[in-house]
Amino acid sequence: MMNRINSRLESLDILRGFDLFCLVFFQPVLSSLARAFDNDGLTAIMTQFRHVQWEGFVFWDLIMPLFMFMAGVSMPFAFQKYLNEGSKTRLYKRVLKRVLLLWIFGMMCQGNLLAFDFHKIYLYSNTLQAIAMGYLISAVLLIHLGIRGQLVATAVLLLGYWGIMTFVGADGYGRGDFTPDKNFAEYLDRTVLGRFRDGVKVTDAGLDFGNYRYTWLLSSLNFGVTVMTGVFAGHILKSSKITKVNKAVWLLGLGILQVILGVLWGLQMPIIKKIWTSSMTLYSSGLCFILMAIFYYVIDCLGKGKYVGWLKIYGMNSILAYLLFSIVDFSSVVHSLFFGLEQFLGKGYQPFARLCSVSLIFLILYFLAKRKVYLKV
Repeated sequence: MMNRINSRLESLDILRGFDLFCLVFFQPVLSSLARAFDNDGLTAIMTQFRHVQWEGFVFWDLIMPLFMFMAGVSMPFAFQKYLNEGSKTRLYKRVLKRVLLLWIFGMMCQGNLLAFDFHKIYLYSNTLQAIAMGYLISAVLLIHLGIRGQLVATAVLLLGYWGIMTFVGADGYGRGDFTPDKNFAEYLDRTVLGRFRDGVKVTDAGLDFGNYRYTWLLSSLNFGVTVMTGVFAGHILKSSKITKVNKAVWLLGLGILQVILGVLWGLQMPIIKKIWTSSMTLYSSGLCFILMAIFYYVIDCLGKGKYVGWLKIYGMNSILAYLLFSIVDFSSVVHSLFFGLEQFLGKGYQPFARLCSVSLIFLILYFLAKRKVYLKV
């Protein structure tokens, strides 16, 4: 549904815009340049823009957690009206509608829904669906519990995931095994999702799970935690009892604390994004807190938002930006119009084509922003 949006927290929109800009513009162009030209500088930079294979964490691994974190930041603001009115039924209808739409959009982006082939449908395989699960868990906690209760419940989810991964096992999986093929989250996804899991192939010998090692079902516990850390940041930003500068200080301090705890926890449970370990959840959420603190201080405290205000073009239409990038092949348009330039640009043609493709997304978002039209989920 397209809708018009009024006042919002400017730093949140710009930070969300920064996240989406990296995802749908900067990284694709940088990757294309790195592929076209053998340059040591580009190669070094690209190490931060490719997901780690298993253990560890680079900048590119922060994109998804940051997206989820920011969904949580907005929740205390968005829910306030309904909670003040005691309209829990109306609020639940809104929550369930958003979860359903995000789930469908996720299946469109990565679940092969648009292939219209039942044999290629994947049920749970996308960032938007992870946001949907984290949002649903967080919404229940936010609706029914006070802040202390939310803190306790979030800790239970975080420790619950750790306990299951560390002590539960079946058929040779689990019991503290955090390797790609033998962790318990992998076992659960294979067992429950089966042929509906992303990356699976149905063969005469059975199901071939290939090299796909992202997990979703058990990881949903920590998806909820990631969104809840955003909720807690939202509580701080929404508070009328804390000055703006102190809000930034609180966010920064809590972020540093989470990063330290995540690193220490990583000594026992490694930081692994693909299975969303508890150590990774704390570590990435800490980085999100730090970024939120910086953006809030610079934009809302110092009033310097005008220098990066263009990022709101992505931030206020983030779901649409993600859908356009994931679903629509703008490169076919670019190649149709500019294929004749390849003979002149040589190796530079593909980066040029990629730049034009992602620029089309920006132009569409800019056109809609000028008319204050946004995709509301």
